[in-house]
Amino acid sequence: MAEEIHLTLKEKRAEKKYFKEHKSHVKPTFGDVVFNILNYLFFGLFTLSCLFPFYYIFINTISSNEYINKGAITLLPKGLTLYNYIQMGRVNDLWNSVLVTFIRTFLGTALMVFASALAGYLVTKKEMWHRKFWYRFLVITMYFNAGLIPWYLNMAMLGLTDSFAAYIIPGIVSPYNIILVKTYIESIPGEIEESAYMDGASYWTIFHKIIWPLSKPILATIAIFGAVGHWNSFQDSLILNANSPELYTLQHRLYIYLNQSSNLAAMVNSSTSSADTAALANMMSTKTIQYTISMVTIIPILCVYPFMQRYFEKGLMLGAVKG
Repeated sequence: MAEEIHLTLKEKRAEKKYFKEHKSHVKPTFGDVVFNILNYLFFGLFTLSCLFPFYYIFINTISSNEYINKGAITLLPKGLTLYNYIQMGRVNDLWNSVLVTFIRTFLGTALMVFASALAGYLVTKKEMWHRKFWYRFLVITMYFNAGLIPWYLNMAMLGLTDSFAAYIIPGIVSPYNIILVKTYIESIPGEIEESAYMDGASYWTIFHKIIWPLSKPILATIAIFGAVGHWNSFQDSLILNANSPELYTLQHRLYIYLNQSSNLAAMVNSSTSSADTAALANMMSTKTIQYTISMVTIIPILCVYPFMQRYFEKGLMLGAVKG
């Protein structure tokens, strides 16, 4: 069965390659040329407008603070240096928050993806007890929210205050992600699963050996959704773990630093013993502190996207089973 699936996928790729190489070459009209130019120009400018704020912050963090304080940084960095990042590394609580956020993002995303895949596969089975009721009950939870105070009281009664578990347990079950996985699994040809079932495979074997590998595109998508959500999460740290500074997430720490950036700049600068003019000019200002902390929180999650992008392609299962 695995060889058959591999063969049909190989045939599909060969078919796509053939049509790509032999597609008809139609000479574009003047209107087509104008449309394409305007289209590329518009979306190019739109892309630049989205990327420029990140680029501007980044070039400020790797520039000399002498130029930053003068407002001389526009399009290119000046006085390239990693001084700002080195100085931020001296802040005691920052690395602990980075570690907490990394562990939270990894564990929370992994458990959420597994639970979403398993639950999404489960609700596709017609033999599931009261399947329609449980699925509708799951969907209803997306539209009704008790509010902040009942949510906090519920977390407190469950013992999820001042605890790392508060970051993991509430986010394991995500109705929206379960619906996405369910919809994707239903698009997989049923003949594949039926063939495995006739060969004696159990539901768990089918899920582990067939459904999970073939669902990589949607699982990668919800993994990025979950990772970004965990990495940027702020409210649960602020409310549930307010009395546990050792459990502050990076975003919570960023919030504190941005509100106290003047004091933080003074603390960082006080650690330098040199008093000459050049050193004083290179000390971190409030603006530099804000820029550097922002990049520290942005760069890691941006690095995840290139590795997951290849799973976003649609139509992986097209042609997996010939009719």
